[in-house]
Amino acid sequence: MSATIDSTPAADGYRMPAEFEPHDGCWMAWPKRPDNWRLDAGPAQAAYAAVAEAIAASEPVTMAVSDAQFERARSLLSPSIQVVEVSTDDAWIRDTGPTFVIDGAGGRRGVDWHFNAWGGIYSPWERDERVAAKVLEMEEADRYRAPLVLEGGSIHVDGEGTVLTTEECLLNRNRNPELGRGQIERLLREYLGAEKIVWLGPGVYDDETDGHVDNLACFARPGVVLLSWAEDESDPQAGISRDALARLEAATDARGRSFEVVRLPSPGPLETRAEEAAGVVPREGTLPRRAGDRLAASYANFYLGNSRLVMPLLDERHDDEAAAILQSCFPEREVVGAPSREILLGGGNIHCITQQVPSR
Repeated sequence: MSATIDSTPAADGYRMPAEFEPHDGCWMAWPKRPDNWRLDAGPAQAAYAAVAEAIAASEPVTMAVSDAQFERARSLLSPSIQVVEVSTDDAWIRDTGPTFVIDGAGGRRGVDWHFNAWGGIYSPWERDERVAAKVLEMEEADRYRAPLVLEGGSIHVDGEGTVLTTEECLLNRNRNPELGRGQIERLLREYLGAEKIVWLGPGVYDDETDGHVDNLACFARPGVVLLSWAEDESDPQAGISRDALARLEAATDARGRSFEVVRLPSPGPLETRAEEAAGVVPREGTLPRRAGDRLAASYANFYLGNSRLVMPLLDERHDDEAAAILQSCFPEREVVGAPSREILLGGGNIHCITQQVPSR
């Protein structure tokens, strides 16, 4: 059973652990939405299955699947991956699932944020709004209902009190228009058990999530941040990356450390191809896909498992360089690539479609 707790994680001694801390498992959700995934989501489902199998070699994976898609998912996934029936609108469980928090006495609970489909750009989202509560019920984890619209991809933590986020997303008026920066910082401290918020500016160029930080930067360990980097000054991403670097170099973390910044090359720039745009069935109220649209591609959007780092393969010109950098930052893990362009076409990547369950 999962009870709703009428307090906050910080008040109860809970914190959000870093992703490089041990996990008991990983959740994913099966893609099916025809106005987001091309060709009845077939190519995306194959990509999700490949990611799930890569992670399953490192830790248990549970796939949330609608009733209509259950047999299809079960046929594409190995028996080692648990398939459970959960109604969803889409397949971005990083943003719709719970943020797990732990204490020092073996407790594990979850934060259920409000979800409004990235400022209302995809409708409907009522099923996705209920995903976190359902996951927590199945994990038998008590639930904190946070008074804040927030997606999991908009935050990264170092496990030692520091939160990394972007102004473009968390201060966007389409999320929490009644809250100012100070109020949002207070809620992040209360519901993540955090002490310090480090604000970057915009996220990756033309990211429809309004600049989720997980596409731009992440912690490799306390005091070390991986940053998506563009060298070409004519690329709009270059200015964004330089702004983020300047902010990180001027900041310190919750323990007073200066940041070491490791630069990850940016793929591409990559754009939607004509055949990829044509395979999506448009629906009223959703964003149309057009050939030539810039894709918000980033190697920072990876999943960090217990023994494996599963990274997106996006651009043959840069995949090997990115893998080598990631391997140097995580020498204790095997770096494995998964072809993920089909996930990118949907609006995110490997980190966006996964949600870790930290060990108690």
